Amino acid sequence: MEPVSDQFMQFHPIHGTNVRLDHSETQATRVESFANGVCFSKCPLKPGEIFLIEIEDKELGWCGHLRIGLTARDPRSLEVVPEYAIPNLTDLGDSWIFAITRNHNKIVEEAEFIEPRQGELVGGRRLGRGEEEDGAGDQADERAVRNRKPKTFFTDTHLYIENVRIPRDKLVGRSRPGRYSHILDDLYKTNALPPTARRSRIGVLYVPRGEGLADMHIVINGEDMGASAKGISTAGPLYAVVDVFAATKCVRIVQVEYGFSSLQTLCRKAIQKHIVHRMAIDWLELPEALKHYCKYE
Repeated sequence: MEPVSDQFMQFHPIHGTNVRLDHSETQATRVESFANGVCFSKCPLKPGEIFLIEIEDKELGWCGHLRIGLTARDPRSLEVVPEYAIPNLTDLGDSWIFAITRNHNKIVEEAEFIEPRQGELVGGRRLGRGEEEDGAGDQADERAVRNRKPKTFFTDTHLYIENVRIPRDKLVGRSRPGRYSHILDDLYKTNALPPTARRSRIGVLYVPRGEGLADMHIVINGEDMGASAKGISTAGPLYAVVDVFAATKCVRIVQVEYGFSSLQTLCRKAIQKHIVHRMAIDWLELPEALKHYCKYE
């Protein structure tokens, strides 16, 4: 199934008190403090439709990073936008939020779940509530590495999650144009850089599982992190949630094209196919607007 999206993704006008949106409502910046940065998608997501954001700016001195997920609560129904996505929004119910960390974002599927003893942490298995902070869950992370399928970032044109098919073209982050862009771009493609790095692209979607239920998946730089929440009811609308939290300062929405690519995208693909790396675009006799699009998108 390839989702068909005819909507231009934007942030909802209802958001945390410390959030400022740009004129296009596609960029969200936390202007002060480290909290009150909760944002929502303007419209509910369709099945298999990804809400994709890119980290544009960070702020040193804070502990913690971006949170992302889904909520069945219409933002207009909230008396007050919660200060934090985790735990304030999740404690209201009908919300499934995942905390993005520098490591340990991969969900480890195990055949048997053993109930932890009192006070014992469960590394990488807290569905819908995020993972341990940096340095925790090393054993779970090692199992994830062993079980990880071979990566096909350079060959596959689409990302496949169950029966959903998403064009990979916009899913992977890209470095700012510079001398080492071609090296950094490969690090984004192979997910070698921390997911919390600038220019990383992180998306959320839900995949139907039949009988009115769905699983929530997080995608980081073109790689599916697994089902971070299972058995979500699809009886009502589901909105994307992005918490511009702590070290994450500013994010922007990346529009994903389904079906036929635009003429602009086709031109970019044709140009990139015949150049060594992005900086070589400057040597071509092309309109500046097209050069800018090719280098930044």
